[in-house]
Amino acid sequence: MKQLVQNLKTGETILEDIPAPIVKKGHILIQTRASLVSLGTEKMLVEFGKSSLISKARQQPEKVKQVLDKIKSDGLLPTLDAVFKKLEEPLPLGYCNAGVVLAVGSDIVDFKPGDRVVSNGQHAEVVCVPKNLVAKIPDNVSNEEASFTVIASIGLQGIRLINPTLGETVVVSGLGLIGLITAELLLASGCNVVGFDFDQQKVDMANEKGIKAFNLATGVDPVKNVMQLTNGVGADAVLNTASTKSDELISQAAQMSRKRGRIVLVGVIGLNINRSDFYEKELSFQVSCSYGPGRYDEQYEKNGMDYPLPFVRWTEQRNFQAILEAIAKGKLDVKRLITEEVALEDYQKVYGNLGVSGSIASILKYKEEVDFGNTVTYASSSKLVSSGGIAVVGAGNFTKMTMLPAFVKNKTAVHTIVSNSGVSGSFLAKKYGIANSSTNYDDVLKDTAIATVVVTTRHNLHADMVLKGLEAGKNIFVEKPLALNLDDLEAIATLKQQKEASVMVGYNRRFSPFSQKAKSLIAGSAEPISLVMNFNAGFIPANHWVHNPEIGGGRIVGEACHFVDLFQFFTGSLVTEVSATALGTSPSLNSDNVSIQLKAQNGSIATVNYFSNGHKAYSKERIEIYSQGRNIIIDNFRKMETFGFKAFSSMSGAQDKGHKEQFARYANYLKNGGKDLISFEELYNSTKTSILAIESLMNSKKYIL
Repeated sequence: MKQLVQNLKTGETILEDIPAPIVKKGHILIQTRASLVSLGTEKMLVEFGKSSLISKARQQPEKVKQVLDKIKSDGLLPTLDAVFKKLEEPLPLGYCNAGVVLAVGSDIVDFKPGDRVVSNGQHAEVVCVPKNLVAKIPDNVSNEEASFTVIASIGLQGIRLINPTLGETVVVSGLGLIGLITAELLLASGCNVVGFDFDQQKVDMANEKGIKAFNLATGVDPVKNVMQLTNGVGADAVLNTASTKSDELISQAAQMSRKRGRIVLVGVIGLNINRSDFYEKELSFQVSCSYGPGRYDEQYEKNGMDYPLPFVRWTEQRNFQAILEAIAKGKLDVKRLITEEVALEDYQKVYGNLGVSGSIASILKYKEEVDFGNTVTYASSSKLVSSGGIAVVGAGNFTKMTMLPAFVKNKTAVHTIVSNSGVSGSFLAKKYGIANSSTNYDDVLKDTAIATVVVTTRHNLHADMVLKGLEAGKNIFVEKPLALNLDDLEAIATLKQQKEASVMVGYNRRFSPFSQKAKSLIAGSAEPISLVMNFNAGFIPANHWVHNPEIGGGRIVGEACHFVDLFQFFTGSLVTEVSATALGTSPSLNSDNVSIQLKAQNGSIATVNYFSNGHKAYSKERIEIYSQGRNIIIDNFRKMETFGFKAFSSMSGAQDKGHKEQFARYANYLKNGGKDLISFEELYNSTKTSILAIESLMNSKKYIL
């Protein structure tokens, strides 16, 4: 199928061939009939992409700070590599979609194939959208009209925040697409609407609807105009839908408001506020968040958990429904806003002229005949290996920045890459010479040319994909964790006993040259050792998917497991005891300030401190080994010091957490066979230990494995 994407590095807009998505639980698969180009948002993205690196940095100072922090912890070259790879990643365009339902997830009851719907889907021939971001189109509303729904909901949410009443005067500053729609909706609510813009065409369109609109380019004073129209009282509310870096608009909004007036920002403007303007009038100011309640809430948007109507009357989806009803009843006329209708293949007619005067709204039209295939081949099939191929499932940052470069360096060809949407997978397929890009894991399992599956998806998918892969007879490499709960872990262990296929977990740190050297230094000792392993993990917001026990499993199971494996590696022994405690009096399942105590079969002990409340400038990972009056300190896998070793004192170099060596050894293992890089017994033990650590901190109990 075809999809529009943008290269943030160059600003180029491209119509890509990518695999069609597959329907998922809680989602709706839609064939697009029309989509609206958001001229403001998409123009901003295109201009950002075309700007220089210095300009990009100036526009995102918070990202510059993140880069500087990463340079301090990881070094200059790895940071620059990560930044450039991030800029190369394609960005899907569009969020105003109208089409026909092709299929629904197993748990969907409110939609069925054949329904005409709107969604915040992208400019793509087929989209898969969560159910709470989809609404049915009334019979008397065309697809072209319906494609305005999402962008109109942005204006509607701003209106809901000012809570206008009949007869109030509301100013709309900025009469672009959202501004014109917002002004018309305010008229339908019984408000007296005043509008301002610098474009005479838009001013004329507003006046035609009964809005008192003025062209600021003629020298009109907006504050004086509003005060005159309200007999010196001022506007009851101001909705700012403009886009400018200037602070003038927020100042004008305050000056034209009545005492205790309301100001809501829908657009993007400078926000250096004059305190006296707001203080003397006791003005309220609020920033509107997109389409309404539910926006950026993963539970609502991705997991389909609706807010109860009696308590949250207007959610994103209910705002969509309200806009469609307004169009159906003739209270909102969007047809007049359409400047042009262009076939998807002719997208450059739109994107080549973004922001040109006279353009209000552009509609992309789609063909009815679409390639619904879930796999796209980018290389000649004659070049594919007949057996022993590798499929990578997951196209996130780890795959892009670490795994695929390592495979390339080791001349390990990848047969297929599978991604959720197809966009990121297709980009990586082209960049790294991967023959196929797919959105369907089941197709990989059926492909006899694929012998090994590498899983780098979100944690909740790992166990199921490992089980399916083993059942299909595939070798499995899975990024940690192997499983999130004991039931799944036991199911994997049981199936592994029945299959000859191998299982490997990405415990890369044991392959670091620093770990390897430390292991060699203590290898001759028969006595148990002591370890203190500190992980200065850094803060991650509570709403991040890693913290979700059902999706990420928490940071202990998902990341501290690395140190459990290192403990096994350094001691050469399995864990037999685990206990844990967390910061605070009532720790949660996803606590990320945890101290874990481990004991090995050979008597060795370790304390693993996984903390998120440390300073970023401090080393992220620090390992201390105590053995027979000697010490080894590994600092952030960049340097190592020893005390008490006569033939060796220190080593240092670029940060190396072992990824390169791990994949080099794994590539050799797949090619030549031999002993497993990590025994399944160890993989099982480290995973079980990490899961039981969470159980321990919740019930203050020590577990014997």
